[in-house]
Amino acid sequence: MIKALYTSASGMQAQQRNLDNTASNIANANTTGYKRSRIEFQDLIYENVRIPAPTDQGTSLPVPLQIGGGTRVVASVKNFEMGTPTETSNPLDLMVRGDGFFQVLMPDGKIGYTRDGSWKLTAEGQLVNAQGMPMEPPINIPSDATSIMISPEGRVSVMTQGNTDPSEIGQIELARFVNPAGLLNDGGNLYTRTVSSGDPLTATPGADGTGTIEQGYLEASNVKIVNEMINLITAQRGYELNSRAIRTADDMINIATQLKR
Repeated sequence: MIKALYTSASGMQAQQRNLDNTASNIANANTTGYKRSRIEFQDLIYENVRIPAPTDQGTSLPVPLQIGGGTRVVASVKNFEMGTPTETSNPLDLMVRGDGFFQVLMPDGKIGYTRDGSWKLTAEGQLVNAQGMPMEPPINIPSDATSIMISPEGRVSVMTQGNTDPSEIGQIELARFVNPAGLLNDGGNLYTRTVSSGDPLTATPGADGTGTIEQGYLEASNVKIVNEMINLITAQRGYELNSRAIRTADDMINIATQLKR
């Protein structure tokens, strides 16, 4: 009877994690470039009450008798399906159509990776993200630039006063990973590489399997609210049923303790 208490408690803890993950997805439904995640569960060690083996009568047991020990959360897996393109008409808003991440130089010297292409300009004309981290490799816009043009292949050109032809000033590079699900979320729409993700494979947009650049667009979150609402209901019902199993086990224990009376 005690086993049922611990088994159901593990289910409640797992559904709490599931609810936390779903709540995070919903909270980021409007976050640029956000990728929804899902929780993966794994069953725990089984108690082998009886395993298939030859009997004294010369037969063998057809099926085992095992009692499960509950469940646990083992992973939160990101879904890198592309979000809906949203037109902004801002020349500094960029979207990756396809595979790949923008790169930024973080304060600690590491490279961060992001799908958020809402770039800004510093007073010196450097292209940075919302946290002020510069794009890598760096792009600097001249102070006399009148317009900025970025090609699907990531070539950055500007029109300057007194010139009729655009001047190319830089090249955007994208990074992709063999296993993007292995990237570590650092917050601020940034990911960092891990052993599981592997080393970044950098290339110009449109080359070596990377996507192309769309200027004047942002990638919306790929969260699907209807699916998240279903997940909420599922997590709530799972939590409720596990709590009911605990109450039932407690009632049975109480009945057993009352037998002497």
